[in-house]
Amino acid sequence: MADQNKNATNVAAVELRQAWDTLIESLESAREVIDSPDLFAPEATPRVLAEGYRYLAGFIHHGIERSFHEDPNFPVFRNALSIYNKSTIENPDAIYFYAPIDGSKSYRVTAKLPDYRHWRGEPSAPSGLIAPTYLLFETSSGPMSGDTGSLAELARGYRTGFGTLDSSEISISAQGEIELMLGPEKPVGYTGDFICTRKPPSKSNPEAGDRYATYLSGRQIFHDWEREIPIELKITALDYEGDHPAPLSPSASAGQLQRMGGIIEGQMRFWMEFYDKILNSHESYPADGGPYFFPVNAYNKPNAPSNATGGGMSTNISAGGMFDLGPDEALYIEAQFSKEPLFSNCYLNNLWGESADYSNHQSSLNLVQMYMGPDNVQRWVIAHSDPGIMNWLDTTGLEKGFIANRWVYSEFPEQADWPKIFAKKIPFSEIDAHMPDDMPRVTPEQRKEVIAIRQTHVQRRFRVF
Repeated sequence: MADQNKNATNVAAVELRQAWDTLIESLESAREVIDSPDLFAPEATPRVLAEGYRYLAGFIHHGIERSFHEDPNFPVFRNALSIYNKSTIENPDAIYFYAPIDGSKSYRVTAKLPDYRHWRGEPSAPSGLIAPTYLLFETSSGPMSGDTGSLAELARGYRTGFGTLDSSEISISAQGEIELMLGPEKPVGYTGDFICTRKPPSKSNPEAGDRYATYLSGRQIFHDWEREIPIELKITALDYEGDHPAPLSPSASAGQLQRMGGIIEGQMRFWMEFYDKILNSHESYPADGGPYFFPVNAYNKPNAPSNATGGGMSTNISAGGMFDLGPDEALYIEAQFSKEPLFSNCYLNNLWGESADYSNHQSSLNLVQMYMGPDNVQRWVIAHSDPGIMNWLDTTGLEKGFIANRWVYSEFPEQADWPKIFAKKIPFSEIDAHMPDDMPRVTPEQRKEVIAIRQTHVQRRFRVF
């Protein structure tokens, strides 16, 4: 018996060492993205390189969680993106959550809500903590965007959506509790919220059999960073409630190490190629008016989400561009919408697609945080220095980066009602001339108070205990 145990241990040691070596090779391959123009790295500067290594470290954080702690039989909700792993030009007003599921099995999602009356079209509670502006659940199959490392995953039909549910329609008990059931069939006699996680075979591949969801994901979106708090969501796999997973085996651990390396390398390669080929972030291709190209100091036309944009929340309309500003320059932005969105924001990102430091800088503004006058025009100005107006977006010292705008709707509007947006570069000295007389002015002391609110909210949103 002792000889058998020793032999098994030796076999395990070899298997795990080989998996570790594969992981290290994948990490080295991922690191090559940071300073390789052939892999679409941004032009190197000291700050760009420093942020590139942080960007890679964020995917390591992401890869560990996804590889070692993703079990559809014992799921938990995790942050897909956060202040610890920023990427994909992520929304600074959102929690991106996800949980792995096996669509052939049944799950229950529950939560107790803070005050939610604004979800029902009523005025927000006059005081106290309240629910986020918006909550969305989505079910889908396939790997997360970027895992493969190939833009081929943007092809139509690569992923399958199974259903959505948002805060405008979710059922809420008299005690302020929600319950969402997921499964291949609705439970007999159940009348509550349900998303089916099974679809019949696709017409293009009928022999493959039924299709099943593999992820439940979603967003919590925040407008009022002083009062809105995260919802604590719980998910339970009904077939395994009260049970326990099998002990970790060498083969399972080896597979997890290899998966971790593949996720990190895939994510690093995919998004940099995406920024170059889809957004034209390096101006490598003719500006042919394509819908997704990000022009410099200008905007593309607002777009609905699709596989071609790397996914995104299904109720979004988004627009984007790039800023490239000298020390005495600013970018003036104006937007209008005819149908009132549930949520809207404008925010800045570095060349790796990490949102700029929105906790300690005013690098993002949403509808609550900004001023919009009686003319219903959204106005922002991007500049390196504080011009003393409310709607300033702080570059945090970035000379060049991405700009992103989002408008979120519960009922998706007709295209004629989509927002319109434009931008133009102006001298810093002309900022005041472009602002209406009623634009609030902000003192340095008032700006510090605003930053303090942001810092408190971000700590609360991403607390780790």
